[in-house]
Amino acid sequence: MSDAPQKDTPVLVYSTFPDLESARKAASHLVRQRLAACVNMIPGMRSIYVWDGEVADDEEIVFLAKTMQSGAEAVMQAIAANHPYKEPALLVFPTQGGSEGFCNWIATQVMP
Repeated sequence: MSDAPQKDTPVLVYSTFPDLESARKAASHLVRQRLAACVNMIPGMRSIYVWDGEVADDEEIVFLAKTMQSGAEAVMQAIAANHPYKEPALLVFPTQGGSEGFCNWIATQVMP
């Protein structure tokens, strides 16, 4: 096992929102606070899941925040703090590769 420090890499923080207004509010907060370089919001996703013992069938907004691994926890905390759901979906997806320029742009947009 190497003792070399791990390189900070871009990640995607995934969440879902019930409507575009709440997703936009969260995205704007993340970008203004320099927690995320960019947030993609994709309306029209259909989610079927069990919650409180009942099958739910809802339209949701896919929410993908681009940040660095070192900032992923702060992004998840910021989303959770202002999310309309009691238990929001929050997942961190690592990336592998990508254009050097785009990855560097993400790194320069988010606060260390």
